[in-house]
Amino acid sequence: MRILTPSKKILLSISMFGLTYNINAQDQNITLNQDSKFEQLLNDKRKINTSISTNETYKIQIFSGKSEEAKKTLSNFKREFNPIDGTIIFNTPNYKVIVGNFKTRIEAERNLEEIKKKYKSVFLVKPSK
Repeated sequence: MRILTPSKKILLSISMFGLTYNINAQDQNITLNQDSKFEQLLNDKRKINTSISTNETYKIQIFSGKSEEAKKTLSNFKREFNPIDGTIIFNTPNYKVIVGNFKTRIEAERNLEEIKKKYKSVFLVKPSK
């Protein structure tokens, strides 16, 4: 094994210090180019996550019947009542169109009255606890 002389130790220490002095890993600027569709997907996911039922919200059922009629009813509903979200649920043997995600019964009943003007067999679905 070779033993370094004191002058070589000092020279080696200074050169190592000089090399590490110029390393600046944390001083980099990063530019992220993100596709606009990514932000849209993220917003859609947030919307879906908020609409996932925890059975603590009131909903309104506006239709129960065949698949094609349920799709048509949901499409018409979304056109007429844009801010209220809706979905189709299959419950043997019928497809049900359930709309809304209301936190209080009062809010649900207000919307129920508006929806009753356009749809016949409409009723409130209570949260199950």
